[in-house]
Amino acid sequence: MTMEIQTERFLLRDFVDGDIAQFEAYHNDPRSQEFHDAGEARPERPRELVTRFQAWAAEQPRRNYQLAIVQRKSPHALIGCAGLREVNAPSGSAELGVELAPWYWGRYGYAIEVTRALVEFGFGILDLRKIGGRTVSANSRIARLADAFGATAVASRTPEWMVIKGWTEIEWQLTREQWEGGRLAKRYGRRANA
Repeated sequence: MTMEIQTERFLLRDFVDGDIAQFEAYHNDPRSQEFHDAGEARPERPRELVTRFQAWAAEQPRRNYQLAIVQRKSPHALIGCAGLREVNAPSGSAELGVELAPWYWGRYGYAIEVTRALVEFGFGILDLRKIGGRTVSANSRIARLADAFGATAVASRTPEWMVIKGWTEIEWQLTREQWEGGRLAKRYGRRANA
């Protein structure tokens, strides 16, 4: 069964082979690689990731949801990917990640809409107690997004490649209680369709 979450403007769904070209196009843009380890900036990496995401979709029971973000209106472009990954997270928790193509960064509240849908899916459908994420200190867009959702920073161990660049790793977490009492849950209501 194919996984789908609908928002007002997007369909978050499992990756299909037809997504590879658009995924490669934005992944190979130097702006997309800015906050990644140099070892991840290989031309074949986007295709490897899509293969991994498709394998996760087939697992039973499913514990990782890495979904393509596709515009619901024409041209139905793939604008990024986002997911909740429970594997390697403590029981009742998942790691959230949102990645938009560089040409959609900071525009139109896309990241807020997608993140809200995943948080609602995680706390509502998956019955998670905590959702967390990681980013580099230099990525101010993610810091603002985590703050908007009421997430709190927690201690983190910074990988060497970030230290070399003068960055630190920031780990944040959001509990179900923080979400339910937060301003975005109240402002938008809890309405993601999964």
